[in-house]
Amino acid sequence: MTIAKKRRRQLLIGACVGFGIFLVVGIVLAGLGELPNPPNSAPIVLEGGNVRGNNHMVASRSWSLSYDRGEFSPDGTTGTLDGVHNGIIYRKGKPYVEIAARHIALNTQTLDFTAVGLVHIQMLDDPMQRSFDTDYVAWTNDAKLLRMDHPSFLHVGGQTLKIRTIAIDFDKNEVHLGHIDGAVGIP
Repeated sequence: MTIAKKRRRQLLIGACVGFGIFLVVGIVLAGLGELPNPPNSAPIVLEGGNVRGNNHMVASRSWSLSYDRGEFSPDGTTGTLDGVHNGIIYRKGKPYVEIAARHIALNTQTLDFTAVGLVHIQMLDDPMQRSFDTDYVAWTNDAKLLRMDHPSFLHVGGQTLKIRTIAIDFDKNEVHLGHIDGAVGIP
């Protein structure tokens, strides 16, 4: 072998070793900035702590809900609230109805929610003092519509009507009543 061939061989071996070192260093440095994956995708449970203020509350421009226990998905887009009390749904920025429910499932992106279990709704600043009791309520934020699709009870002035469906349209300030069972005296 000639000296020129030996030199080319040494340069080729040196280039390969240098490239190998470059790859190893690049891989090691690329891994330094990574965040470790969470140990599991467990939900976020909010209990015994504060979300906002001195009580458990989640709020949007359309509603605010105080609760005893909450659990949210790891990305925070969905959640469930237990023991909801002093919930307020707003109409044009002002409190319109108060809601209490045993359990609420909500979507924090669309701001829609459903309430199940014992659900009580009280119209605020209402001269007739209307209130509703039911076991299922759905709030659709885009339509500003509160639907009670299960049999519900409307309480007005000490009298009660059983109503198959109720829809409260917040934009139009209207309450739509479905099939009615019962009778009330009108003064």
